[in-house]
Amino acid sequence: MAPKVLVSDKLSETAVQIFRDRGIDVDFMPELGKDKDKLAEVIGQYDGLAIRSATKVTPTLLEKADNLKVIGRAGIGTDNVDKDAASKKGVIVMNTPFGNMITTAEHAIAMMFAVARQIPEASTSTHAGKWEKSRFMGIELTNKTLGVIGAGNIGGIVCERALGLKMKVVAYDPYLSEEKAAKKGIEKVELDELLKRADFITLHVPLTDQTRNILSRENLAKTKKGVRIVNCARGGLVDEEALAEALQSGHVAGAAFDVFSEEPAKDNALFNLPNVVCTPHLGAATTEAQENVALQVAEQISNYLLTGAVENALNMPSVTAEEAKVMGPWIKLAGHLGSFIGQMTDEPVNAINILYDGVAAEMNLAALNCSVVAGIMKKFNPEVNMVSAPVVAKERGIQISTTNQDKSGAFEGYIKVTVVTEKRERSIGGTVFSDGKPRFIQIKGINIDAEIGAHMLYTTNEDVPGIIGALGQTMGENEVNIANFTLGRSEAGGEAIALLYVDEPVPAEARAKLAETGLFTQIKPLEFDVA
Repeated sequence: MAPKVLVSDKLSETAVQIFRDRGIDVDFMPELGKDKDKLAEVIGQYDGLAIRSATKVTPTLLEKADNLKVIGRAGIGTDNVDKDAASKKGVIVMNTPFGNMITTAEHAIAMMFAVARQIPEASTSTHAGKWEKSRFMGIELTNKTLGVIGAGNIGGIVCERALGLKMKVVAYDPYLSEEKAAKKGIEKVELDELLKRADFITLHVPLTDQTRNILSRENLAKTKKGVRIVNCARGGLVDEEALAEALQSGHVAGAAFDVFSEEPAKDNALFNLPNVVCTPHLGAATTEAQENVALQVAEQISNYLLTGAVENALNMPSVTAEEAKVMGPWIKLAGHLGSFIGQMTDEPVNAINILYDGVAAEMNLAALNCSVVAGIMKKFNPEVNMVSAPVVAKERGIQISTTNQDKSGAFEGYIKVTVVTEKRERSIGGTVFSDGKPRFIQIKGINIDAEIGAHMLYTTNEDVPGIIGALGQTMGENEVNIANFTLGRSEAGGEAIALLYVDEPVPAEARAKLAETGLFTQIKPLEFDVA
């Protein structure tokens, strides 16, 4: 059955057609974005939800979304989506950070010009029939120093445009390397240095605990007298009350704000101050940007539902379409390894240690980690998936660590998972063969070669004669067909294990019969999702 997507906000017909062209069943009902009750009635039918800003994805709505796998926001901001609730529900939340980068960067540059030349006030004065030429004395941007807080996607474009205007650019961004800064032609500095030197300051960072009020009262006091401040990123990055006071005192010469701490902004400390330019969150409001983000969200949701590619996800590691093709078998293997240990472990898990060897160590480890953890957590919560698993693990206080190493053995690469509890450590290793099939290659340090099936039986015993006969005879007597039979031992006469891949679950009667032989120290039926 084709995946089903609901578009509950206004997207272009071209974007909606993308879903149809990709073979996805799509319902275009933009009126639902403002009708939460009707949306809650129908959301359970859909695998994907495409939205803009009108639709509010709340915990209450998510409770009804039993089939929902992905939410795609056409735009950058996802304040209208409860991402914690979505993660717990196992729903991926995507945004489209690239479709409106140029538009937002251009708006910041436009706002900088507007505040430098007092264009809005001059326009209002002229419309009123005044000719106050001497009142609106501006400054040039040429040779001025622009301080960019956040030189990522949008901030990077602002840097390029500013250099084209012959400005000097200094940037504060902990993630910007000296090498990359030099290549862009900008100077990387610490925040205090930027505040001291900049004639203009523009912000291009998300709102986080680290960036909230990054231009605080204290930091505003460190700025150069006569500085002009532009914020087209997120409300809450600047202490607006403190900025208003700095504007009134003359320490700050002007400000241009497209975003505010509370939106819609009906009242704000910056309103009605001289040389303060305000716009109603227009950063992405161009025809081109609105179309770009709509097309992008349609492609991203389609790619995930059809191929498993995860792009621009906010609550899960991204996996490109190219990575998905290569990593698909390894992601399945990681899940099977986790599932094996999860089914074998009855006591609370304290830690999960994951070793990646060879080609596995060169892959998207964050995604593989999620698959391992999801496999383990399914024992405790069958509804868990790669999105919700890290949340569940964190809530349980489980420590997760990874180790990477170069190719160390006969296999091109492998993954080994070790779980630590109060009572024991349990480990399993696996690899992917050239045919793309995952295999178990080591359990409890004992080397094996086991194909993974939907129904399996795991046994442990002392290495003595009669084990194969007992297993084969018991399965035969209970009409359980064995598809594959794998044995391994630590040493002659030492601990031994067996893994049977069978066509149907091993009934309790058969397991009881095996226990009666006295040959086995452990008999455990296992189930794996091999679809």
